[in-house]
Amino acid sequence: MDAAFSAEQDEIRRTLRTLLTRHGTPDDAGDAALTADGYDTALWRRLARDLGLPGLALPEEYGGVGCGLAELAVACEETGRALLPSPLIATAALAAPLIAALGTAAQRAELLPRIAAGELTAALAVPGAALTAALGLTADPTGGTWAGGGRAGGVQATSAATGTTAANDAKVTTGTTAVPGTTTRRLYGEVDQVLDGHSADLLLVAAHAGGFPRSRTLLFLVRPEAATGLVRTRHTTLDGTRPSARVELRDTGAELLGADDTRDVIGALAGVGGPAAALLAAEAVGSAASALERTVEHVKAREQFGRPIGSFQAVKHRLADLYVQVRAARSAAYYAAWDPTAGGLALAQALEALRLTAAEAVQLHGGIGFTWEHEAHLYFKRAAAAELLLGPVHALRDHAARQAGLFAPPDAGPPGADAPAAGASDAGPGAAERVVVR
Repeated sequence: MDAAFSAEQDEIRRTLRTLLTRHGTPDDAGDAALTADGYDTALWRRLARDLGLPGLALPEEYGGVGCGLAELAVACEETGRALLPSPLIATAALAAPLIAALGTAAQRAELLPRIAAGELTAALAVPGAALTAALGLTADPTGGTWAGGGRAGGVQATSAATGTTAANDAKVTTGTTAVPGTTTRRLYGEVDQVLDGHSADLLLVAAHAGGFPRSRTLLFLVRPEAATGLVRTRHTTLDGTRPSARVELRDTGAELLGADDTRDVIGALAGVGGPAAALLAAEAVGSAASALERTVEHVKAREQFGRPIGSFQAVKHRLADLYVQVRAARSAAYYAAWDPTAGGLALAQALEALRLTAAEAVQLHGGIGFTWEHEAHLYFKRAAAAELLLGPVHALRDHAARQAGLFAPPDAGPPGADAPAAGASDAGPGAAERVVVR
């Protein structure tokens, strides 16, 4: 493994940083977040056209750049530095990999080139309290219990309307000519939190099909411009640069993602979880690094008692601790880009580094750090909202530890220890120590 960045990766970083320094600074992020789409659409089209940002990790046969997860992580780190409001995470990290993994050849050929060109944005809608549970980052996704179940809860899929052919139903409900063999369904239910769900051109909705006895989770394509019975309501969020929405489906036509209902949707979602966590970790690291750099510049210029406050030993120690936190999180994020199975732990470390750095940035900026006009509050809000959406940190670490077998069940001894004899008490000295995770 070569830990150094390649010339191509350095060029991606340099070009993107130059462009965002001119057009996508944190000062601009708040204004862009207040628009109807929640981001600067002109800047997004330019990033897609000039840099191929949404198609950076897509194969060249679908109009993508053909790079890998590491290159996309470099891009996410730079967008995180600028707190850039964009559909990059929702489209390129969550939706596009699922279309590539589960979609038919015709679906991939239709959708992926448009995503790569920046013409189509997409969002993943999974019922439940946390997206990370569906992605297998904080809970075992087996069985899709995170999406509700049976006849109640979550989103339910029923057969297409009686009296219409599959082709005609697909044409009416999805706004496009149906591909032979395409399965259409009607969806009913709601999803409370959908990242960029209010503005996405395409929704990937996880829904239960098969009724109570054969309930299984499938993914469906919903195209808002032609769908009926679809209501999308944008939330007022703590972090305006990370918009989310509630999606309500009332007998809404949808197209099955894939050729049939035998695809392993649960496994595909879990497979996307690790890479998505690595990208989100890189984005959080970029935000933390930017907050730290701005704080260092401030303490160099701000004077008290006739000297810069950055010259005080206590301030130096606090900044040194933050520097170590951010560099360690950056190393973890890029390791996860190389080995996505470490995505959950990398995300936990990056979220923690961002939270600590943002809090210290507010404190070290003094009175100005608490004002609405200063950008310090944007980093703090990003840190808090990111952990609410993608964490919490202790849940990410707890799940990773359990997957690694670090904690034995409550009635078991340490790994490798013999089972206690029948009737033996575990209350006295020498008893197997029990580990409780809170």
